[in-house]
Amino acid sequence: MIELSNITKSFNSGKPNQFTAVDSVTLTVHPREITVFKGPSGSGKTSLLTMIGCMARPSSGRIFLHGLEAAVPFRLDGAETVEITSLPERFLNDIRRSTFGFIFQQFNLVKGISVLENVMLPAYPTGEGRPVFRARALELLEQFSITRLAGQRVELLSGGELQRVAIARALINNPSIIIADEPTAHLDSKLSQEFMAIAGRLKGEGKSVLIASHDPIVFDSPLVDRLVEMRDGAVVGSRSCR
Repeated sequence: MIELSNITKSFNSGKPNQFTAVDSVTLTVHPREITVFKGPSGSGKTSLLTMIGCMARPSSGRIFLHGLEAAVPFRLDGAETVEITSLPERFLNDIRRSTFGFIFQQFNLVKGISVLENVMLPAYPTGEGRPVFRARALELLEQFSITRLAGQRVELLSGGELQRVAIARALINNPSIIIADEPTAHLDSKLSQEFMAIAGRLKGEGKSVLIASHDPIVFDSPLVDRLVEMRDGAVVGSRSCR
């Protein structure tokens, strides 16, 4: 479970051009569910997810991860609840790597190297031997029916193939939480529906899936468990879809 308490993120604080991207958000995200953050561009969806995923710190407020003791490579007094907002960066790196898998709007795959190497990249800092995570990457490529592309450079792939590679990369460290930022923004309707089917499968495997999207195919999907609506940095609605 993820608990956000009065989270605010401001830029250029104290200056005439100060901008508040996230404004006093208090929210609970339940485990093993698909939670969609809906709102127009500039509503704060992406900023909120980057803070949940330990990629940025809030200006104020606290974020707690509950029940993730087994997912992080260190123990804080044996506690099952970790407050990530006050941790040193080296601990955040560990949590980010072991707990979260990220799917970006532009996919952010590295050009000039193969599909297999792209999928393996997040696993290099874990300290595991290359043969171990290479085998895991090949299993993921097989799972998503793209084994034939293992040696292909990513710039030669189609949109649907890029999507599958990005998802495989997000799963390489077996994270418990998947964060997807506008994952269908550059996909057609068929591929967007395919993404949601994959998200449903990940939920069925016990993962929590957090998606920022203004795509009706995403937020109207029957697979969604909770819809959080945002506008101007604030949560203006949160409802169960079950």
